[in-house]
Amino acid sequence: MANNNANSSFSHEKIETNNFLMIVLILLVLLVGGLVEIVPLFFQKSTTEPLKGVQPYTALQLAGRDIYTREGCYNCHSQMIRPFRAETLRYGHYSVAGESVYDHPFQWGSKRTGPDLARVGAKYSDEWHRTHLTNPRDVVPESNMPAYPWLAKTLVDADVMPAHMRALRTVGVPYTDEQIAKSVEEVKGKTELDATIAYLQVLGLALK
Repeated sequence: MANNNANSSFSHEKIETNNFLMIVLILLVLLVGGLVEIVPLFFQKSTTEPLKGVQPYTALQLAGRDIYTREGCYNCHSQMIRPFRAETLRYGHYSVAGESVYDHPFQWGSKRTGPDLARVGAKYSDEWHRTHLTNPRDVVPESNMPAYPWLAKTLVDADVMPAHMRALRTVGVPYTDEQIAKSVEEVKGKTELDATIAYLQVLGLALK
């Protein structure tokens, strides 16, 4: 018994005093734990199939989403409503994975400086969004959001849309050849402001 305790103690001591071995074992434990948590999600319908009513973004909405990401809107506006009473009373139904199956990358996050935008679709008119993005203080006097006047002066780069949609199709977004072929014409002549508004107006409609 004494011998076994000595061997056990020696093994424990060896691990604790060997930095490299300790790091390897910690990483191994984290890897196994992560796999146990994450792998089952790939086989659950609730996380891999779109919610009823959720459709892939149109070319214009997709262009708006790219602009939303480019301008860093996600740094202040989460699109994740957490399943707590205070959250759902203020913002509406909590976010579910089926809403974001076509989002690459998704815009969920726990940091929220500005209002959550997960349910902003159809909440305000296009004109409200146009004014808000051009000069936020015109509609929300206490807002500290920066203005984005250049969006109204910059046209969407229509030529990149087919390649973008084809890339998304390779990761599971079911765009058809017809949708991809028509994408250039759909966004041609549209401003980045038009595209951003189109994106905002579709957020959260499936659960309204």
